[in-house]
Amino acid sequence: MNQQNESAFISGSAPEPASAPTLSRALANRHVTMISIGGIIGAALFVGSSTAIANIGPAVVLSYLLAGVMILLVMRMLAEMASVLPGTRSFTDFARAGLGDCAGFVTGWLYWYFWVIVVPIEAIAGAVLLHGWIALPVWLLGGVLILVMTSVNLMSARSYGEFEFWFASIKISAIVLFIALGAAYVFGLMGRHPPVLRNLYAFGGFMPHGLLAVLSGVSTVFFLLTGAEITTVAAVESRDPGRALTKLTTTVMSRIMSFYVLSTLLIVTVVPWTLIVPGESPFTHALRTMHFQS
Repeated sequence: MNQQNESAFISGSAPEPASAPTLSRALANRHVTMISIGGIIGAALFVGSSTAIANIGPAVVLSYLLAGVMILLVMRMLAEMASVLPGTRSFTDFARAGLGDCAGFVTGWLYWYFWVIVVPIEAIAGAVLLHGWIALPVWLLGGVLILVMTSVNLMSARSYGEFEFWFASIKISAIVLFIALGAAYVFGLMGRHPPVLRNLYAFGGFMPHGLLAVLSGVSTVFFLLTGAEITTVAAVESRDPGRALTKLTTTVMSRIMSFYVLSTLLIVTVVPWTLIVPGESPFTHALRTMHFQS
């Protein structure tokens, strides 16, 4: 028993409990915004979208819209719960508060299982993209990406937020540039106007596999869009969690859906959907078709 506790024991008063540890809250709103956008925009868009396009056709745009609206509604609900329960630290705690400890436990472990599967998938997809520029084996590039991602996540929250801010900015810049180039190509601003609009209906119609394929494709798109919920995790580290989460749930999702929908629409407009190969980047195929890549 130390001297402070001895004095408290002699005087008959209990020692004051140590203050509970708290988060540093070092993230600014710009960090949370880019962490959220970067968590969704990645290999799932640049490579994974090829599977959705090949299975659904040009109507994959509708699948993205349906999935995006549903995710937006869920994010608005999370923002509402965050304003009512300001002390809640993540979306798993919302499940625990609303449905009980069992629901929170299951949600947390399912989320852990999801990322254990997704991180290697993201690394492989990123390695496939890099393999076109770096003449190294895919497994080696994937291992390096896993090492880099692990190292970044072991940094402090502030350093991680700064890294994600600049890294996500690069991805956003690439998508915006692709949308600008694709729109210029489609509208004939690069010379002779190519008959690209027919790609939306010439190969079996806009919905070649029917409406059921569009609806069933929503589940595939959900997988590609998973990562929106990371907003609730990152917002806890911000200086004003409640305000950040309420503001970002709408703005982030609207921007992400614009990137996904516009870029995918331009891809199926520039390239016949029948030529999209699952596992290969449709962005690379589109840029090659527009003669921006050899």
